[in-house]
Amino acid sequence: MYKRRTQGAKRDPLKQWALPDRVFFAAGACHMLAYAFLELYPDSGFESLWIRPHPGHTGNHIVLLRNELVFDYHGFSHWPRYWAHTTRRANQWWPGWSADVVNIHKLALVSRIHARAYEGLWMKEPQEYLADPLARARRYIQKFPAPTMAPRIGLTEI
Repeated sequence: MYKRRTQGAKRDPLKQWALPDRVFFAAGACHMLAYAFLELYPDSGFESLWIRPHPGHTGNHIVLLRNELVFDYHGFSHWPRYWAHTTRRANQWWPGWSADVVNIHKLALVSRIHARAYEGLWMKEPQEYLADPLARARRYIQKFPAPTMAPRIGLTEI
């Protein structure tokens, strides 16, 4: 999860596209990163999860999880540590924040028609970005080791 500092960056295509990759995939295009990862590593065992804030709160986010290994814009992290960090930070910004973690189908990441199966899930489709977010995501993913080689010790500290 990430709290944007650039006013209007999620709704303004030029501002959003101009964000650094890490911010772009943290706040507004996390679902594109997840989809590109699953496309690149279809047999990795990772599943997409929607961090769905409870009513009255913000902070939707998409991550990938396999056992206790999570992947998002940070790279690879240990799920319990990641979840504790996410919850703590969200409560600093939005007191009382809590969320459900919902498994979602891969196609729901890039298709509004498929996303409708999940109440409250709404994300931009690839063609709604200024340029190709999946190509950008594929390049960003290359900064991290392949999931089969991800270390179990020394994972990214959040």
